[in-house]
Amino acid sequence: MTPINSPAENTLALAGRVLLAILFVLSGFNKLTSIDGTIAYMQHGGVPMATLLVYPTILLELGGGLLLMLGWQTRRVAVLLFLFLIPVTALFHNPAGDPAQAQTQMINLLKNLSIMGGLLYVAAFGAGAWSVDGRTRS
Repeated sequence: MTPINSPAENTLALAGRVLLAILFVLSGFNKLTSIDGTIAYMQHGGVPMATLLVYPTILLELGGGLLLMLGWQTRRVAVLLFLFLIPVTALFHNPAGDPAQAQTQMINLLKNLSIMGGLLYVAAFGAGAWSVDGRTRS
């Protein structure tokens, strides 16, 4: 596939990747700096083997977010993050759960669906020319 060529398109592709990735980088960093709290949150959400799964979660969020920003293996990373968000959204953002949290969880569910849409767009069209992936093409 041809990389995005115009400077405006390159700028937009880079900005889009960075904006998508910020959430994952910050979330992964926060989990890394509060592993016990993250494990407790995951256990409260019903995640099995949370003490084991916290580490791949951090790696995927922090590492995947950084790779998405850089635009390296972008399509694969976007698909992995998309797949990761499926169980995360189902476990942690159920608007039919606690009635006091219904509106907040609906917003979070819709936010995750929007992020998933952006990740699918990146998976379909790639990182653009201003990326590690774009620089490796001949």
